[in-house]
Amino acid sequence: MEAPQGGLPDGQEEAAKAAILDKVMKGRQPTDLMLRCTVLDSEGNVKTISGQFKKSDMCTEHGLNPRDLRKIDSRVPNLVATILVREQAFLVNILHIRALVKADCVILFDTYGSVDSRLHSVFLYHLEHNLKVKGSTSPYEFRALDSILLSVLSALEAEMVFIRNLVGGLLAELEDDIDHDRFKRLLHYSRRLASFQNRAKLVQQAIDEVLEQDEDLDAMYLTDKKNQKERHDHNELEVLLESFSKQVEEIVTEANNIDANVQSTQEIVELILDSNRNSLLALDLKVSIGTMGIGAGALVAGLFGMNLKSTLEESDYAFLGMTILSAVVAAAVSWAGLRRHVMISLVARA
Repeated sequence: MEAPQGGLPDGQEEAAKAAILDKVMKGRQPTDLMLRCTVLDSEGNVKTISGQFKKSDMCTEHGLNPRDLRKIDSRVPNLVATILVREQAFLVNILHIRALVKADCVILFDTYGSVDSRLHSVFLYHLEHNLKVKGSTSPYEFRALDSILLSVLSALEAEMVFIRNLVGGLLAELEDDIDHDRFKRLLHYSRRLASFQNRAKLVQQAIDEVLEQDEDLDAMYLTDKKNQKERHDHNELEVLLESFSKQVEEIVTEANNIDANVQSTQEIVELILDSNRNSLLALDLKVSIGTMGIGAGALVAGLFGMNLKSTLEESDYAFLGMTILSAVVAAAVSWAGLRRHVMISLVARA
C-alpha cells in the first residue's frame, strides 16, 4: 500500500487515529466532572483551598450553564480572554486567572500543571487583602475584579519587560556583528513577541467588549442586584475597566514599537546579507570571465602547440609572438566580458 505524500500509509494513519481517540475517551473519567477550586467568602477569608466540586452542583448553586464552565475548565486550553456576565455572577478567564465572582464570594479555578504558582500566590494574597478592606466605597465584586485585572496587568508588564530586555540586548549585538545564530535568535524572539502581542490584544478586546455592552455593565453590579437596589448609571465600573483598558493599550503599543524595531532590523540584516550574496556572485562572475579569457588565450597557444608543420617552427621570434598574441586575446576577451558586466550592473542599479 502506497503512503500518501508527506504522511503515513492509510492503514497506519487510521490505526494511529483510532489509538488517539481511544486514549482520549479512556481519559474521560468521572473525575473530569469535577473542578478544583479555591473559595473566598464575603469577608475575604479563604474557606476552601483546592477543593473538589461537581460541575453540576456549581451550575445549580450559581445559576450557570454547563457551557459556561466548559470555558473555565482548566484542563481545556483556552487562549481567548473572556468576561462572561450572568444573572448571579460573572466569570473571568484571562491569562492565568479563571474566576467566578459573586456578590459575596469569589471562586478561583485552579489550573492543573500551572507554571505560574508564584504569580497565582501573589494574586491570592492581594485578593484577600483587597476583599478585607473595611469602609471601602466599592462593592465586593468590584474589589475582586480590581485584583483580578491588576494581576493580569502585572503579568503582562512582567512579560513585556522580559521580552524588551531580550530583544533590546539582541538588537545591540546585531549592530556589532551579524551571524547565523543571532539572526536565528531574532526570528525566535520575533515569534515570541507576536504571541505576546496577540495575548495582550485579546485581553484589551475582552475588556472593551464589556465596556460596549450597557446591559453587561448594569448586570455586573451584583451587590445592588442582591439588595434589590436600582442602578441609574455605571460610571464606577466604566472608570475601573477603562483604566485597565488604557494600561493594556499602552503595553500593546510598546509591543508594537518593539515589533517595528525587530522588523526594521530584520529588513536591514536581509539587505546586508543580500548585498554580501551579490558581492560573492559578482566575484564569481569576474573569476569566470577571467577564466574564459585565459581559456581563449590558451586556445591560440594550443593550436600552435599541436604537432603540425608550419613555417614558424624554425623562427626565433615565433614563441614570443605566440605568447604576446595569446596574452592579447586573453586580455581582450576578459576586458569585453568585464565591460559587459559593469554595464549590466549599472542598468540594474538604475
